[in-house]
Amino acid sequence: MQQFTTPLARQVHKFGGSSLADPGCYRRVAGLIEQQGRGDELIVVSAAGKTTNRLIQLLDLSESGDHALAAVFGALQSYQQGLIDGLLEGERHLQLSAALAADLEEITRTLQGAMDALERNRLMAFGEVWSARLLAALLQERGNQASWLDARRFLLAEEAALARVAVAASRERLQSLLSELGSQYVVVTGFIAADAAGRTLLLGRNGSDYSATLLGSLAGAEATTIWSDVAGVYSADPRRVKSAHLLERLSLAEANELARLGSPVLHSRTLQPVIDSQQRLALRCSYDPQAGSTQILRRKSLVKGARIVTSLDQVVLIELKVLPHQEYGSVIGAIEQQLAAQQLSALACHAQPDRKVLRLAYTPEAAPNAFALLQAFQSEGGYTGLIQREGYSLLALVGAGVCDHAEQCHRFYRLLAELPVEFIQTSKEGISLIAVVRELTLEPLLLSLHACLFHHTRRVGVVLFGRGNIGSQWLALYAREKARLEAAHHLELTLFGVFDSRGGLLADGGLDPLQMLDNFHPQPQSWAEILAQLEQHSFDDLIAIDLTASIELSAAYPELAQVGAHLITANKFAGSAPAEIYQKVRQSFLDHQRQWRYNATVGAGLPIQSTLQMFSHSGDRIHGISGIFSGTLSWLFQQYDGTRPFSELVEEAWQHGLTEPDPREDLSGQDVRRKLLILAREAGFALEPEQISLQNLVPPALRQLSREAFMERLAELDDPVLDAFEEAQQQQKMLRYVARLERDGRASVGLEALEPHHPFVNLRPCDNIFAVETDWYRTNPLILQGPGAGREVTAAAVQADLWAVCAAL
Repeated sequence: MQQFTTPLARQVHKFGGSSLADPGCYRRVAGLIEQQGRGDELIVVSAAGKTTNRLIQLLDLSESGDHALAAVFGALQSYQQGLIDGLLEGERHLQLSAALAADLEEITRTLQGAMDALERNRLMAFGEVWSARLLAALLQERGNQASWLDARRFLLAEEAALARVAVAASRERLQSLLSELGSQYVVVTGFIAADAAGRTLLLGRNGSDYSATLLGSLAGAEATTIWSDVAGVYSADPRRVKSAHLLERLSLAEANELARLGSPVLHSRTLQPVIDSQQRLALRCSYDPQAGSTQILRRKSLVKGARIVTSLDQVVLIELKVLPHQEYGSVIGAIEQQLAAQQLSALACHAQPDRKVLRLAYTPEAAPNAFALLQAFQSEGGYTGLIQREGYSLLALVGAGVCDHAEQCHRFYRLLAELPVEFIQTSKEGISLIAVVRELTLEPLLLSLHACLFHHTRRVGVVLFGRGNIGSQWLALYAREKARLEAAHHLELTLFGVFDSRGGLLADGGLDPLQMLDNFHPQPQSWAEILAQLEQHSFDDLIAIDLTASIELSAAYPELAQVGAHLITANKFAGSAPAEIYQKVRQSFLDHQRQWRYNATVGAGLPIQSTLQMFSHSGDRIHGISGIFSGTLSWLFQQYDGTRPFSELVEEAWQHGLTEPDPREDLSGQDVRRKLLILAREAGFALEPEQISLQNLVPPALRQLSREAFMERLAELDDPVLDAFEEAQQQQKMLRYVARLERDGRASVGLEALEPHHPFVNLRPCDNIFAVETDWYRTNPLILQGPGAGREVTAAAVQADLWAVCAAL
């Protein structure tokens, strides 16, 4: 499997006006930017709060000569200066205050003269300039390298109903500017562009979202995140349908259809640069980053049927009649072509060839432009009777294959049966089912439709990596416990996939866990192919279980989080990796709102990690952890009394399967060090692996040999162990292999001579023991003891983590 490497491409983050409404919002946004961890993100901003509305007011009041102009101007000045006062100090405060005063003077002069459309555009652009300038200054104030960039310096466009961007020229300009700026935060103005003469053009409704994905495309960004006051796309408007749930993944086709139907969260123009590039798109909430996100996927959705109920309260119908001597299909085709060319395609249309009538549905905002275009085209278009009617509403189901989902279609038609329906349209791609009705209160209908479509048992897919001793034991345990787990948490579990080192199987319909024990015929698959299939799963949730000892798979954990999988692991490598890698994995699961549970990595079924978590949650502080963490080393030193060579005991343990296939994996102490590091981090100690001193029981001369050669020279282990044993005997103590984390953060793994009555001395064969010192357990440490290895108890720990993940869904 491929190694996980940090991508070099930049990321784009866009923050809207509501995310920048006051000084607290600015500080929250700055914190979110810093949490991204790279320091070279491109940040697109809208005008703060209601700044754009105030600028529009100024323009309108100036044209009408209204005396309220002074009050609105004062409110604008007070608001912008208040943001600067609340965020900056010293020289930066003085600089931005002076720049704001100069801008306001320029606005005053412009308002006193005659203004054309381009002058109005220039004044409208100030809101974005102020936001970008202020956020860059705040990032600098917090110790970051940051600059702001006016998009008019690189975004070249031509004036039209919606400004047309010259992509190639804009890309070249941007790349040159970014090269000059180097690796730092760059805050870019949204919403605005410039023509060849440098005059300001506006990118239209929700232009800042479009700016963000366009910037992502021009800069070759790997991902764009649009932050707003909602976490993403829901199964219905959460303000109207309280039971609506966040959709964590949405195909690009579904997102585009939802945008076409007037979604306030997504807009078709925003999605076009995503379609034209390789960037990923995510939607998140700046007010509550932990609330989840919606990832827009460019692959087709495997989930068939409606995923979203969407609606528009007010819709306008435009009706026309094709002239008798004209061919109906040709006329309609020409009309659709004309409308599409001006980005005025209808939300829905109702063709009636028998009556030669066409009805087109529009939002109230788009209807006047569409009507004007149809009027202008009427003489050559071959139609007459053009009229416009208000007083309609729209209701739609969106989801891949919804039109072929018989049950959902039946429910939709049944709920509409007694309503004043004008027409129902199925989209050509089968991705939406749209009804236009006479205007009514939609809430009761939305609630009923959402309830009958989406209140179902939650489907959870489980994917197992590793079909060895522990994996096989867990499959048998899962088969036995599946029904109880489903009943307890009201969900439906499906064994979606099973993989081992040869390849694997994936099946939407599920795999029989018992059959996977004896009748497993894997298909070779690359990691990229596996990820692509996991990303397009059809379940409400996905849980990956790693029971391998694969470093490569542990390195790919962030990719599992990215495709939306929760993770349960007995694999220790990620939890004991260098801090940079460990934190990257943790952050990936936090960013994607996925759970990462690894209780089986230490102590098998013993609840040591959950105990440490309990101490942390209760307010107790952990000062030290010690114990015997290896069942193999526990057995060896319980048996060793100096009468038999240590090598004979190692040989015996190996023959009975008490060691790893290569006993050096136990004797080196590396596994114990990994366990101690995992527990130390769980307890809040920031340690690197090399900070834990390690006593390796394998002499250097034996460490690089083949396993066979090592086993032949096993006797070379004897003298160092015997010397340590005899030294302990002279002190009337017992020799044990101990892991220890001290109060001051020092940590060690190795042989210790302990008093005969010490809790670590008299254990059952293969037992682990853990002693935890805290504020409340300072003089009498908490002791956990029991089998710390073995397929049954490790599989049980994995199953307990599965129970916990399911309980949290």
